[in-house]
Amino acid sequence: MMETETIRLLLVDDHEVVRSGIRALLDAQAGMQVVGEAGSGEEAVRAACDLMPDVVLMDITMPGMDGLEAARRVKEACEAAAVLALTIHEGREYFFEMLKAGASGYVPKSAAAEELIFAIRAVARGEVYLHSSVAQLLLQEHLRQQEGGTEDSMSGLSEREREVLRLVAEGLLNKDIGERLGISPKTVARHRENIMRKLNLHNRTELVKYAIKMGLIDIDRE
Repeated sequence: MMETETIRLLLVDDHEVVRSGIRALLDAQAGMQVVGEAGSGEEAVRAACDLMPDVVLMDITMPGMDGLEAARRVKEACEAAAVLALTIHEGREYFFEMLKAGASGYVPKSAAAEELIFAIRAVARGEVYLHSSVAQLLLQEHLRQQEGGTEDSMSGLSEREREVLRLVAEGLLNKDIGERLGISPKTVARHRENIMRKLNLHNRTELVKYAIKMGLIDIDRE
């Protein structure tokens, strides 16, 4: 979305007091508008389909449908909506699961208000935002579980495939990548398939880990 456009936000948290506090913070920001709230995963999916927000702030632990499943369904129903996890959990299990579910960012509730605002603006632009603590987890996990042959396989990518890899890792959709590179979304999808095959990667989480290790995206947001 354009920098001058208002970012439309959907708040998802099962605690009304928490939602009220976040809403008060966001309503005070220029260029942001809270268009809806949801207290459960089920409500979040319905609201996302009805309101078509730019960014969904998604809690993880909720009764009934949790934030992981809600994030998956939101991304299936409205791919253009960026999901930003806002949660008390900083452990790797939730972090990686949210990435697999399609989240574009992960911010703990302990983060400063300024960082939350920065994260919202980043994912609204189509970027990936990782809080420093979870970005470090991602890097450590990769270093522990790096797959054989991955480091040297970068040389097997074409220049266009490297461009697509970097943009995919930054969280851009096929349509946005196509517009930026002057190619069709179908061509972008074909490049993605070739990249995953050449690098022996199996999902977006592994792709982002690889891109960070190779220095294609910056995890230092300080």
